[in-house]
Amino acid sequence: MQTVSLGRGGPSVSRIGLGMAALGRPAYITTGRAADFGEDRSEAAFRRRSWEVLDAAYAAGIRYLDCARSYGSAEAFVAGWLARTRPDDVVVGSKWGYTYVGDWDPAAAVHEVKDHSLATFERQHAESSALLGTHLRLYQVHSATLESGVLENGLLHEALARRRDLGLRLGITTSGPSQADTIRRALEIRSGGEPLFGAVQATWNLLETSVEPALAEAAQAGWAVIVKEAVANGRLTDRGDAGAPGSALGDAAAAAGTGSDAVAIAAALARPWASVVLSGAATVDQLESNLRADGLPVPSLPDLAEPPVDYWGRRSRRPWL
Repeated sequence: MQTVSLGRGGPSVSRIGLGMAALGRPAYITTGRAADFGEDRSEAAFRRRSWEVLDAAYAAGIRYLDCARSYGSAEAFVAGWLARTRPDDVVVGSKWGYTYVGDWDPAAAVHEVKDHSLATFERQHAESSALLGTHLRLYQVHSATLESGVLENGLLHEALARRRDLGLRLGITTSGPSQADTIRRALEIRSGGEPLFGAVQATWNLLETSVEPALAEAAQAGWAVIVKEAVANGRLTDRGDAGAPGSALGDAAAAAGTGSDAVAIAAALARPWASVVLSGAATVDQLESNLRADGLPVPSLPDLAEPPVDYWGRRSRRPWL
C-alpha cells in the first residue's frame, strides 16, 4: 500500500483509507445495503461486521480511518477495535458538527442534526478524544458551509486554535455544489498568526469534479486532501447506474479486468493533489474490490461529469436504507 504524509508535516498514512459512514450506523444512503447487511441491523451485528472489515483493512496496509460523531457508533467500534488489536501506526480522523439522533433505528425520521456551535465542538471533541485517544490526529468541521457561519465564528476559531496548538491537526469537510467556495474561504482563516486549518475532505468523483481547482489550491498550501465518495455512494460501482455493465465505466473496467469501483477509486488516486482516497466498503469483499485500485492504471474514459446542481440534487434524494 502506498503511503503519504497527511498534509505538510503530518503523520504517514496509507493512500487508501477506510471510511466508517456505512459501517457505523444501521441506515445510510449507499447502494445495496439490504444485500450487504440483511435483516440483522442490531448494533452488535454492526460491531462484528465493522471489526471484520477493520481487520481486513489493516492486513491490507490501510493505516487511515475516517469517523464522525454522527456516524452512529463508528467511533466506539473503532475504539473497541483499537483496544483489541493495539496497533501503534493507525491514524484516525473524525468530525464534529452533526449529532446522531437515530437511536439505532433504520426507519428513524431524522438520523442526524447539524449544529456548528462552540458548545457542540467542545462537547463532541471531548467525546471523540475519550474514545480515540492519541490515535485521533485530525479533527474536522463536518460539512462546513458558508451559510452555517462556522467559518466566521471568532470564539469558535479561538477554541479550535487551542487544540491546534496542542498538536491536533484541524480540517473541514465539504458537501454540495459550493464546495470550492467553502474551501477557499477556509484557506484564508488564520488564528494566532497561523493557518487555522490544514486539511480538507471533499467529494470528488468521476461524476462530480467541480471542486478540483480548489482542492489543488489546498494541496499547494500544504493541506492534506482527502477524497470521499469516490464511488458516488455506489453509483460508480457494478451495481450502480453509472458503473453497471454496459456503461462507459463498466465497459472500461471489464476491459481492465477489474470492477467499476476500482477504476473510480484509481481515478481519484491519480489526481496529483489527492493525499488519501477513502473506501466506504461495507463488507470485506467490497474492500478487497476497492483495494484493486492501488497501482491500477486508469483507463481512458469519456467525461462522465454531471452539472454539480444535478449531481447534488440527485444525491439529496437518495433514501436512508
